[in-house]
Amino acid sequence: MKLTILGCYAATPRTITNPTSQVLEIKNQMFLIDCGEGTQVQLRKHKIKFSRINRIFISHLHGDHFYGLIGLISTFTLLNRENDLHVYGPKGIKEIILLQLKLSNSYTGYNLYFHELESNESVLVFEDDNVTVKTIPLKHRVYTNGYLFKEKNTHRKLNIEAVEEYNIEKCYFAKIKNGGNITLENGKEIKNEELTFSPEKEKSYAFCSDTLYNESIIPIIKNVDVLYHESTFLESENHLASKTMHSTAKEAALIAKKANVGTLLMGHYSTRYGDISLFKKEGESIFKPILLANDGKQFNFS
Repeated sequence: MKLTILGCYAATPRTITNPTSQVLEIKNQMFLIDCGEGTQVQLRKHKIKFSRINRIFISHLHGDHFYGLIGLISTFTLLNRENDLHVYGPKGIKEIILLQLKLSNSYTGYNLYFHELESNESVLVFEDDNVTVKTIPLKHRVYTNGYLFKEKNTHRKLNIEAVEEYNIEKCYFAKIKNGGNITLENGKEIKNEELTFSPEKEKSYAFCSDTLYNESIIPIIKNVDVLYHESTFLESENHLASKTMHSTAKEAALIAKKANVGTLLMGHYSTRYGDISLFKKEGESIFKPILLANDGKQFNFS
């Protein structure tokens, strides 16, 4: 599971920082999460192939989280994209994007699908054989969701030594990985447990930005491997956090502790702070380990 931070600062873009956007690679799929201004430039800068992005998840309709979307969609057309593109986000995102495409006479040459969200409960929005994605209802000034990504490890790992010992042909490997037993030519049945190892632990990633301190999300993100939680302010500006419906570093750490997550990743910092290490210092008084997101930073979670 690999995460590339394209932008992780609050509000307006700067020459040295970008608003929220990140790419999650999980089970050989690449998901774009939020799409603030400058996202496509950051994708190019970090050599991420546009053609691999087939699903985009938008948390809410504040500009620093989706103003880069129309540009990216238009660029896909200029690059003669053929793959379908799926966009998940709050109700209204379809109207906004299609109006811009209509008035600029820039309709896509590929299929563009919108999956609009309006439920205040956690709902499954995507599932295939390898990954599930559920919403995490958040509390912000407009309708907002985070997203929970979970691997599905349905295949067991082949025990090569055991398979070779029984001279089992390769044509049976898929059956074995799917949990099947094997009957040898002499009629002896070999149990799957003898031929395989248990699947690797299913990894999970929760993205939570923007939100007030909200304990109702704890059951949804309980025991998640990595939690990205907005930490817009330090506790000294707690009054601004409540006013703007954001969280402090301390509050993000409290959520991580109560949800028993593996690692807390902080981001969405207010640009009023010159040293983001202060966020980690404040949070570590409550929870460890904490990592700090920063533009261009990549994390590999094994």
